[in-house]
Amino acid sequence: MLNKVTIIGRLGRDPELRYTQSGAPVASLNVATDESYTDRDGNKVERTEWHRVSVFQRQAESCANYLGKGSLVYVEGSLTTRKWQDQSGQDKYSTEIRAQRVLFLDRRNDGARARGMDEDYENPARPAAAGQGGRAGGGQQPQQDKQGRSPQEDLGPAFPSEAASMDEVPF
Repeated sequence: MLNKVTIIGRLGRDPELRYTQSGAPVASLNVATDESYTDRDGNKVERTEWHRVSVFQRQAESCANYLGKGSLVYVEGSLTTRKWQDQSGQDKYSTEIRAQRVLFLDRRNDGARARGMDEDYENPARPAAAGQGGRAGGGQQPQQDKQGRSPQEDLGPAFPSEAASMDEVPF
C-alpha cells in the first residue's frame, strides 16, 4: 500500500510551534494550494484547498524559525486521520499531512523581507557556500562554489537519458 502526499503551496499564517510532553518539537502549518480551470460556460474558476501539515523534530524548529505567512513550501509526507471526542461526546475527525520533508522554496531573503527579518536569513534547505557569510544583498553576484559555479548552474542533465550512466540517476 502507498500513502504519499506531495504539495507545493503557500503558508496561510505563521507556523505554530509547540512541544509534546516528552519535549519533542511539533510545528503546525496551514498550506494553501490552488488550481484554476474553465467551466462549461467558459468562465475561469479558481479554487483554493487548505491543508493541515504537522512537522516534527528539528525540521519543526526550522519551519518555525524561517517560515512565515506567505512562504512557499514543498511538503512531502503521508495522510493521517485523528479521531477525538468533543465536549458533548460527539466523534470528530481531522485529516492532516504528517510531513517527512519540507523544503523552503522562496528565493533567499524574499520571504525574510516579507516577514521583516534582516538579510542574514539563510534557508536551511539551501546552504550558503563556505566563506560567503550568507549575505545576498543589493546587486551582489550569486554565491559560487570552489569551481566558480553558482548552485543553480550545477543541475545536471535535463533528462535521465542524458546521464553518463543510469547508475547516476538520483531516483
